[in-house]
Amino acid sequence: MCGIVAAVADRNIIPVLLEGLRKLEYRGYDSAGLALIDESGLHRLRSVGRVAELTAQVDASQAAGNTGIAHTRWATHGVPCERNAHPHISAGLAVVHNGIIENHESLRGRLRALGYEFTSDTDTEVVAHLIAHELKSTPDFLTAVRQAIAQLQGAYAIAVLREADPSRLVVAREGAPLLLGLSDDGCYAASDASALVQVTRRMVYLENGDCAELRRNSYRITRVDGTPVERAETQSQLSADAIELGQYRHYMQKEIFEQPVALANTLEMLGAARSIQPGVFGAESEVLLANVRQVLIIACGTSYHAGLVARYWLESIAGIPCSVEVASEYRYRDSVPDPQTLVVTISQSGETADTLAALHHAKSLGMHHTLCICNVPESSLVRENALRFITRAGPEIGVASTKAFTTQLAALYLLTLVLAKVRGRLDEQAEAAELHAVRHLPMAVAKILELEPQIREWAERFSMKQHALFLGRGRHYPIALEGALKLKEISYIHAEAYPAGELKHGPLALVDREMPVIAVAPNDALLEKLKSNLQEVRARGGELYVFADADSEMQESDGIHVLHLPEHYGALSALLHVVPLQLLAYHVALVRGTDVDKPRNLAKSVTVE
Repeated sequence: MCGIVAAVADRNIIPVLLEGLRKLEYRGYDSAGLALIDESGLHRLRSVGRVAELTAQVDASQAAGNTGIAHTRWATHGVPCERNAHPHISAGLAVVHNGIIENHESLRGRLRALGYEFTSDTDTEVVAHLIAHELKSTPDFLTAVRQAIAQLQGAYAIAVLREADPSRLVVAREGAPLLLGLSDDGCYAASDASALVQVTRRMVYLENGDCAELRRNSYRITRVDGTPVERAETQSQLSADAIELGQYRHYMQKEIFEQPVALANTLEMLGAARSIQPGVFGAESEVLLANVRQVLIIACGTSYHAGLVARYWLESIAGIPCSVEVASEYRYRDSVPDPQTLVVTISQSGETADTLAALHHAKSLGMHHTLCICNVPESSLVRENALRFITRAGPEIGVASTKAFTTQLAALYLLTLVLAKVRGRLDEQAEAAELHAVRHLPMAVAKILELEPQIREWAERFSMKQHALFLGRGRHYPIALEGALKLKEISYIHAEAYPAGELKHGPLALVDREMPVIAVAPNDALLEKLKSNLQEVRARGGELYVFADADSEMQESDGIHVLHLPEHYGALSALLHVVPLQLLAYHVALVRGTDVDKPRNLAKSVTVE
């Protein structure tokens, strides 16, 4: 969940490290630090808070060097404070680490018995002492790192430098992302390509179990047992401009307004096609999809909500049974596997630890028909699935997911249509109508963004509230869940979502003048029932904020505020209705003055369990 940047180069690498950390801030962190080697030896600087505070320390110290490692930490073991910040040092070594070392307590006990002193509460410090101990029995830096990580249990990406060997770095990964960047002036490593596009687009993605030794003009990769391996060099398609804020106040605002373009890019493969081809999910998809009996969707957070929406589509349109599982729960319960299940994993980053672990669990149960929907083509999740769909949302920096969610929904709708077609449930006329509707999505979302001034007015009324209740029915219930999640994530207002029909089974007890109720009210078959639920709120003095379709004939009155979306969009209306909820959360957070892009306690890429 935190970030690593490392460099060994024929230049002062301090600006590269700091800029790399700034590009990784979106991942979430509570402290930052770096270590470098210069002519006088090994130096370490650490700070609690933002990278800007570390930068001030670096500027004051006038630090410079050709070899260094840097880190942003999101606390898992030990509170956020300077002594727990990375890098951690032992006998002339400095280590930064992402992930969790599950056997750190037993290793700590063994190392203490050997005379090593611990100065932090972290699991990472055992890695530094373990490598230092291995160097007592082998003079080779890479060998010592390999022998040390062979004793680790859990997930890690590490970067290590050694004062006695200033011309090289060693990095390794198991379960947490790490890649190399290759340039004419040196070699680099980072958790994310966004940290390195400032210096190179030549990338090498390490696999689980890889260790790499980096020198200024060369690198080599081995497995943990020392077996040499080669990994393909790729040209990153990430643009430096794509991760700049530009004219927008926050990345979340930028990403909300990028949704029409993100959807157009995601759906570009449809072009002027007259039919929907299974091949959009991979060359083997037609045969594989024709033989599945059910769908299992596994995801976390916002991606889980996308899966909940897709369940309604898959069962009503494609006629295929679908279950949706929270990834962190799925592998810890007894389930009934079916080898003819299509296992769909969804993740923006493709590095979500719980989702990857759940995928491995599903495979271990004999379910090998796998498909991932992901926004990062070079990610672990993409590499580990038989089929894949890249959403092409572009970099999403804000912690609260917006454009990743809507592009995931677009991908899931395409999957629904493909499955409906291969199962004989989509005739030529219906297919043409669906293609027309899907192609119109970018324009439909663009129209909804024009409602921002009205939503901004609503946000002013919300800003002093401490609780909110979201309601939806059918496929719009998951949209209510997503709206509540967005509001609580960035404004810190406690928000809950319920199916509207459940209101009288408990939540109605909470309704009073201080509890605003937000209703997602498309003009569908459940609208009249929803209206009855809303009257239950008004009868208890609750104030209603209703997102309705233009043709729903819902009118404003005392205590009922109505915002009409430009058009009703049938099965795809869920995708449109989430956009005003994103805007509402954003503008409420603005009024309350919270850190919109980096909300407290949260991280963008959740690479630990």
